[in-house]
Amino acid sequence: MKKICQELQQANRQFYRHWFLYLALFISVDLIIQLIWIPIFRLITTLALQAGEIPFVSYQNVVTIVTHHPIVVLVLLLELVAILLVVYGQFAVILLGVKEINMGRPGVRRLIKASLARLKDLRFSSLFVLFGYFVLVVPFADLVFRTPLLAKVQIPQFILDYLTRSALLLTVLLAFYAMMIILGVRFLYALPLMVYRGQRPKAALRTSWRKTWHGKWWPAIARLIVVGLAGTIIVVILYVVAVGAQFAIDRFFSGGAYYFGIFDMLVVQLGSELFATWVGTVTINVLFKQLVGPVSGDHFATSRGLKAVVIAAVGLITIITVVGNALYLNGSEDRRPVTISHRGVADENGVQNTIPTMEKTHRLHPDYIEMDIHETKDRQFVVLHDESLKKLTGVDKTPHQLTLRQLTKLTAQENGHQAEIASFNDYLKVADHLHQKLLVEVKTTPQDSPGMLRRFVQQYGPTLLAHHDQLHSLNYSVVTGLKKYEPRLDVLYVQPYNFTYPNTVANGYSMEYSTLTYDFINLAHLQHKCVYAWTVNDERVMKQMMYKNVDGIITDNLVELNRAIASYEDQQSYARRILNYIMVVPTSTEFAP
Repeated sequence: MKKICQELQQANRQFYRHWFLYLALFISVDLIIQLIWIPIFRLITTLALQAGEIPFVSYQNVVTIVTHHPIVVLVLLLELVAILLVVYGQFAVILLGVKEINMGRPGVRRLIKASLARLKDLRFSSLFVLFGYFVLVVPFADLVFRTPLLAKVQIPQFILDYLTRSALLLTVLLAFYAMMIILGVRFLYALPLMVYRGQRPKAALRTSWRKTWHGKWWPAIARLIVVGLAGTIIVVILYVVAVGAQFAIDRFFSGGAYYFGIFDMLVVQLGSELFATWVGTVTINVLFKQLVGPVSGDHFATSRGLKAVVIAAVGLITIITVVGNALYLNGSEDRRPVTISHRGVADENGVQNTIPTMEKTHRLHPDYIEMDIHETKDRQFVVLHDESLKKLTGVDKTPHQLTLRQLTKLTAQENGHQAEIASFNDYLKVADHLHQKLLVEVKTTPQDSPGMLRRFVQQYGPTLLAHHDQLHSLNYSVVTGLKKYEPRLDVLYVQPYNFTYPNTVANGYSMEYSTLTYDFINLAHLQHKCVYAWTVNDERVMKQMMYKNVDGIITDNLVELNRAIASYEDQQSYARRILNYIMVVPTSTEFAP
């Protein structure tokens, strides 16, 4: 441990000697990725899908795309190759840039030339190795450099929630993560070996495996832990001082609190960026010191041209940031999201999708109650989420095997409550009597009758329009069908994963929150379409969604959502708003103008 602390001190001194160059390196790469490459890749994907007249990509149509749109598939595969090369390139630039600065010979041309040389060394077969490697090192890569492209490689949160409900699935999930961590540690040195020594991916993986054999992995992990703890302490001190100072100004100098708040947020933002740069630089110098080479203590002059470019870029970013801070602190960009109770339940107050639970939840004043419908054997509609009745009623049947009369005689049990299964007719009548707006999810199965949507619109369309209810569905054919039979209906498309820019006939989107981005929301708003986030049950994530300006939040915890909204909209304390910002923004790798 003493040796690690000495290495950390030496790397820390090196950072402070040349912090300006390190900061320029990390900021430049980050901005190029976020402002150039990510928009380019999203645009290519969107244009390719539009050329093939494909409105979306999901598990529903992936087979159709592969079999009927080979050119689109080829373009997407080539794009994947380009993404791999860009990800490899950004790490090459960072690693080589740190080495060049350490050796006292920083230069943009030299760095670009060296990075391109490493890209040229790659073979086509190397791409498959790189793909698997980047998936393995995602958790460790974020400790060295925040990479927005790799941040998008993640499992949606709703899938993780589902896997944790079963002891067997949870065990498999934990075993999978343990294996990923072990392999990630064993292959930790592979990328630096590729970049610094020009080794092929397979050779680099073998070398890294040998370097971490028989307990040799522990020194690397110990260094990561020490750097991580030191960095966490530093950033916590920064946040505590910033928020504490704002609380004091709010209390004793309220007249200048707004302007100090703008400055205080800027300090937090610039300090966070400097902290991220420090973590990346120190980690590289400590963890890969044998590959980086000796840390130089020499001072050298930075070219005036480079200084001018960096200062101009930082100045422009600072101006944009200050304007954004001013708008955020005065609340002019606040968008109060509509509150939506998921399946009509609020904090386990009853059985999902039942009338008694809806009546109790209505007293909490949600803007919408979200609920689900299935077609029955006699072509009526029952309020039910799962296709199987066994979980709630113990009856091993599906709605298509029973008539509506048979279904409404069944009793469902959940959360220590029980209630009868409801028909959509009865549920809709009670909601209309309560003046409670609904968000109706139309569920589909292969057993649905051919005229289901047409009959649904004929029977319920006028009532849904009159009471300003909304509909949504995971099945895009339902979205197009509802809009075909009644264009005035407000229909949203449910998406479990954010892959492209919004490009459908839907009036809006219900998006799984963990992959929802600023880009998607802003572009949807430009098209005058709303975006709801589901299913958000954590206060921190609720505030994150509000910061991203979502139009609605679907939740199981309605009381907590109301508290989160009230806290987020509290205009009495600039310190509280800065604290909200700190709790939200550091969890994202996105650039938020």
